[in-house]
Amino acid sequence: MARLVFGMNQSLDGYVDHMAFGPSPRLFRHFIEEAQAQTGSIYGRKIYEIMRYWDEDHPEWDAERRAFGEAWRRQPKWIVSRTLKTLGPNATLLEGDLAEAARRLKAEWEGDIEVAGPDLARSLTALGLIDEYRIYLHPVVLGGGTPYFAGPRPPLRLLAHERIDEDVLRLRYVPA
Repeated sequence: MARLVFGMNQSLDGYVDHMAFGPSPRLFRHFIEEAQAQTGSIYGRKIYEIMRYWDEDHPEWDAERRAFGEAWRRQPKWIVSRTLKTLGPNATLLEGDLAEAARRLKAEWEGDIEVAGPDLARSLTALGLIDEYRIYLHPVVLGGGTPYFAGPRPPLRLLAHERIDEDVLRLRYVPA
């Protein structure tokens, strides 16, 4: 049975913003390894449209970016959207009831399925379907924006913590 895992970079004050701070080379290498190991990803429309950048190689990419792009394109992607009609390679539109679709994916697949985006995570958290939360905590204060927990704040239990980079901690939580 697959597990749904929601993980994102987060500021000290609880916000996510991929434009305000990005991964160091060491953290990016970690994300490549995560992408290579995960079974697939469930995306909301907004994050999926941002991630479509990785659909094709770009001439300016270094070896690390090519590795991430290859890992991202390889894995299946399930997209939750009422408005998207066309998708990129290896992507499927999840239509109908979100809870039913997520439970079906968990039953039919093995390994970790990434949940991408705080809005989608909010919906899946409310349904009690996220199995693990991974917070990549950066020493940045944004003062506002999109919160990591965009909705329900579930009771959590710390599973593990580790320093990924000089200034970044990965905190792993499971529902309590």
